[in-house]
Amino acid sequence: MVPQDLRFAETHEWAKIEGDVCTVGITSFAVEQLTDVVFVDLKPKVGDTLKAGTAFGEIESVKAVSDLYAPVDGTVTEVNKALAVDPSLVSAEPYGKGWLLKVKVAAGAGANLKSPADYESQIATQGH
Repeated sequence: MVPQDLRFAETHEWAKIEGDVCTVGITSFAVEQLTDVVFVDLKPKVGDTLKAGTAFGEIESVKAVSDLYAPVDGTVTEVNKALAVDPSLVSAEPYGKGWLLKVKVAAGAGANLKSPADYESQIATQGH
């Protein structure tokens, strides 16, 4: 089930925009494809600028290593430090405690992202 209060990147990151803060994570579909997450390498530090579509880190599972891509432009305000200690939070709670970054965004950010319905259509064609 795709949460209805989020927007989605083609690369399976989700964005929850509340005012000028965007919380970023990866979708449960991505977690299912990766299987058990064993390591999360988040490159940006607080104050770094992200550009939508550019890689900001990597996520490693027992099956693969995948790049993580920024769904929006903005300035990093928080990095989920808990993932360095317990990367399995991404697997256990991809829409909760497994979030990756918080980013300060400009008004109108996320206009390029998919709606929940469009993302459901995308993953339906990807064998889910």
